[in-house]
Amino acid sequence: MSLDPSGPAAAGPSVFFDRRELDLILRIYGRMVAAGEWRDYGIIGGKEAAEFAVFRRTGDAPAYRIEKRPALQARQGQWSVTGEGGQILRRGHELPQVLRVFDSRKFQVVE
Repeated sequence: MSLDPSGPAAAGPSVFFDRRELDLILRIYGRMVAAGEWRDYGIIGGKEAAEFAVFRRTGDAPAYRIEKRPALQARQGQWSVTGEGGQILRRGHELPQVLRVFDSRKFQVVE
């Protein structure tokens, strides 16, 4: 019997959101859905990063991406919020501080 080095055991642990982090993100998401700004979301966990993407309409490109990248914790911070054009809107070490970017902006749906 031989072990396949490319199998799941060789891949190592995946990065994902813990319950507290997901709760904070989903509170923002729920508030924006209630305001009619966002309509869908997607969550991806990977080897280097976890991403929570929000969409204005199903099938569109993500309007915002909330990313957790633990490898950057010691440098600029593991959390970031990226806008539609790929521009990083806020980066930091603490998730609540990074999510404040959604409090300071007045969002409007552009048709």
